[in-house]
Amino acid sequence: INGLTPKLFDIQPQADYEVREVEAFRAESAAGASYQSPAPDGSRPGVFYVNTFNLKAQPIFGMETLSLHEASPGHHFQISIAQEDPALPKFRRFGSHYTAYVEGWALYAESLGKELGLYTDPYQWYGRLSDEQLRAMRLVVDTGLHHKGWTREQAIRYMLDNSSLAESDVISEVERYIVWPGQALGYKIGQLEITKLRAEAEKALGAKWDVKGFHRVVLTAGQVPLPVLRELVMEWIKSGQKT
Repeated sequence: INGLTPKLFDIQPQADYEVREVEAFRAESAAGASYQSPAPDGSRPGVFYVNTFNLKAQPIFGMETLSLHEASPGHHFQISIAQEDPALPKFRRFGSHYTAYVEGWALYAESLGKELGLYTDPYQWYGRLSDEQLRAMRLVVDTGLHHKGWTREQAIRYMLDNSSLAESDVISEVERYIVWPGQALGYKIGQLEITKLRAEAEKALGAKWDVKGFHRVVLTAGQVPLPVLRELVMEWIKSGQKT
């Protein structure tokens, strides 16, 4: 994937990343995958963690979308590029308070697979759609648990009935929503806003549209609330219209 990203990006992180399995002591309760940021000084690479606790329940068809989300051009790009810019305020370089931006970008990155030349295998495309369905399902389940009074068992049953996830993954997901209200909503909300901003920029700029420039302005902002990101993109659009 790293060799494909120049198709859509003119900015790349200096830091590299490596793939590791989740440590045994936390594997049973950990997510299926996650990303750990590199050291700002480059002394340690980023880490794309893959959970091998229950391999029989981990479908191979989800690997391309998972890699796009956690590594390149998802969290690895978004986190590393911000960390490497000393001109940004520290809270925008190193903070993780804006879930809709952080996870919205990573989910948006999953949607770039076809433009990058991936998802040629129909099973990998199915994996992409399955993960998209999961993020939409979170809007229902989190709301059910924290507003509609759903029980843990109701939430688990809903996800088992409406997804291809293994039961162990569903339980892990639901227990996460219970202890972290609202966090899982940020993925889809953020992705929808970034996708909307891209569509608005394409329409406004017409022949001047530059996908690499759009990605640059989103990534070099650092971690910001979605209204601030919108302001930055609108400024970029106005600048592009004048040239």
